[in-house]
Amino acid sequence: MNNLINKLNKLEIETSENIKSSKSVNTLRAYKADFSDFNNFCKTYNLRPLPATCKTVSMYITQLSKKSKFSTLKRRLAAIKVYHKLNGSYIDLKNPIISENLTSIKKKIGIFQKAKKPLSINDLKKIINEIEKEKKEMERFRNKALILIGFAGAFRRSELVSLMIDDLDFVDEGVKIFVKKSKTDQSGEGMIKAIPYFNNKLLCPVNSLKNWLSYLNNMKITGTKIFNMSDKNVSLIVKKYTSKIGLESFKYSGHSLRSGFATSTAESGADERQIMNMTGHKSSQMVRRYIHQSNLFKQNALKKLDI
Repeated sequence: MNNLINKLNKLEIETSENIKSSKSVNTLRAYKADFSDFNNFCKTYNLRPLPATCKTVSMYITQLSKKSKFSTLKRRLAAIKVYHKLNGSYIDLKNPIISENLTSIKKKIGIFQKAKKPLSINDLKKIINEIEKEKKEMERFRNKALILIGFAGAFRRSELVSLMIDDLDFVDEGVKIFVKKSKTDQSGEGMIKAIPYFNNKLLCPVNSLKNWLSYLNNMKITGTKIFNMSDKNVSLIVKKYTSKIGLESFKYSGHSLRSGFATSTAESGADERQIMNMTGHKSSQMVRRYIHQSNLFKQNALKKLDI
């Protein structure tokens, strides 16, 4: 009997771990922070956070809407839903008490999000020139490869810092990079990103990646990860060099590499399917936003005026 109980306990623990690992570490960390805010709200008003009533959740988003963006409300609701699931509870976010309140809030505060600025090709060139001035070889090789691969592969920060040496396959045309898992691929099917050699060797991501790997090998720096850093460091590096070339660094982040790829390739005539093949977007909605941004001046009605 004890043996059966032990086996059942092990299965319960393993099942719990499987449920937790269905979300990325970064996602779970974000959910934890978001739910903590809801938990504090409940403590303040002596309300129960788990399981919460629809009325409690609705009052929470009403208070939150006075100081937060609509995207924050949606994210907090997602966290509340996930935490209920993980604790064997259920919260109906489609209940009118929540959904109709959310619709009303949406009309009041709007849903426009001012995203971090994309990195343009000209800014990318300036950044690479700045990196070339670095006195420390390690920083020069690493940062150049990081920026160019991040841009050319339209990588998310989390994907970039998770890349392993075994994920690389150098071929005559360039390099194939296997992305095991991403934000939009929680099932772990993976995808392959193909980055070709560039004619401009200074800006070639494939050559820069080879140089970085050669440096690691020559210095006998071992490890399986290509870039041994946190995803926050990617943003710090982008901010460092945008500041050096005279840009307002607070307007840029690690995502500027990914959005920079999308807007720059759209400006050069790439269609949404080609862009999605690299970004890994499952929906064309976000990609169309990038294309729209790239065409703000190209397809501007004011160009029709003879002034």
